[in-house]
Amino acid sequence: MSDILLPEGWLYTIIGRYLYIKNGFSFKSKDYVESSEDSHPVIRISDIDGEYASDSNAVHVINKVDGFDIENGDLLIAMSGATTGKIGVYKGMKIAYQNQRVGNIKLLSEKFGNHLFRNYLILFIKDKILKASYGGAQPNISGNTIEKISILLPPLFEQKIIAEKLDLLLAEVQETKSHLEQIPELLKQFRQSVLSDAVSGKLTKDCAYHSRSNNIILGNVLELAYGKSLPAKSRSGDGYPVYGSNGEIGKHKQKLVNGPFIIVGRKGSYGEITWSDSSGWPIDTTYYVVLKIKSNLKFIFYLLQTLGLNQLNRSTAIPGLNREDAYKLKINLPSIQEQNEIVRRIEQLFAYADKIEQQVNTALEKVNHLPQSILAKAFRGELTAQWRAKNPDLITGENSAASLLEKIQIERAQHNKKNK
Repeated sequence: MSDILLPEGWLYTIIGRYLYIKNGFSFKSKDYVESSEDSHPVIRISDIDGEYASDSNAVHVINKVDGFDIENGDLLIAMSGATTGKIGVYKGMKIAYQNQRVGNIKLLSEKFGNHLFRNYLILFIKDKILKASYGGAQPNISGNTIEKISILLPPLFEQKIIAEKLDLLLAEVQETKSHLEQIPELLKQFRQSVLSDAVSGKLTKDCAYHSRSNNIILGNVLELAYGKSLPAKSRSGDGYPVYGSNGEIGKHKQKLVNGPFIIVGRKGSYGEITWSDSSGWPIDTTYYVVLKIKSNLKFIFYLLQTLGLNQLNRSTAIPGLNREDAYKLKINLPSIQEQNEIVRRIEQLFAYADKIEQQVNTALEKVNHLPQSILAKAFRGELTAQWRAKNPDLITGENSAASLLEKIQIERAQHNKKNK
């Protein structure tokens, strides 16, 4: 941290001079009771989700346990287990109790501290907390270890400004992320709409050779041939792809079907449609398509995706697709020329959608890194540089971070003296 230029009024210190970690109580499972007006929720590690701590699924106790209260707004942290370092602000309106290995991150002084700043500070040093927790077989961290972590501490007035700026900026990041996360579902709907228009004729209604045979029985167009068993232990591990009902599941040096070909899920993920560019081996939980009449195989692939084959299950034990049910389905079959044009247009539109999705994924990756980047700027003083320049009297002298820690120390000393 010494390579960071110390902003005016700030101070190098450790967490323990500003915050402390209050450990939880070891409740016994035999004391848990049904929730009632007289009971109190006990917040365990499982009640912390990384952002909030909730009492909605908490266990309850009747007997009061002094000194382990959790109030709305308290910041909790998981102190052991696979989710060590997970934090959450308690949002319950009812006072709860703090279970063992749940830490309550408290300000040393309510008067000389800022709760929202505390929350962002812990979020910022979360990686340091995680790094400190991995020393043994089981992730584990003590309050004392957290309290020794080094930080840059701004003056109290600036803490408030930093917290307000982070609230605004991180809310904007979250809004952007939410919008981006909706786009893949919209693209999925777009692709489904394209396929629907393709098989209905809307996609190629402007074609000079727009013609089709209506109400053709699917079984007259293709055969759903049975795949062949190939246990995992018998697969060579290299060569041609091996397909199960939901896609590729391995490799084998031999092939069963020449590619390209279409795989249809028969058992398990029944009705799932998979395309293979190469030759391969569909196993016995699948069908593969054998054309009976001249057709564009890629068109048939797209057509099958619109037929709802995954709705044809009539098995009561293992879900499955009976090919005789599929054969009875009626379809509209365009001419081979129109099939070719449909495939060309579908793939052109899908390529456009794929490009957008790739751009969205790239943007999401960048957005996911923004919060930590913004936090880093905040805790280097970069977000509040202009504010400091305009308010020098609020960050120096009696208002500096050094003076703040002195005030906290005096208040704590007076408190300890009073309690002796």
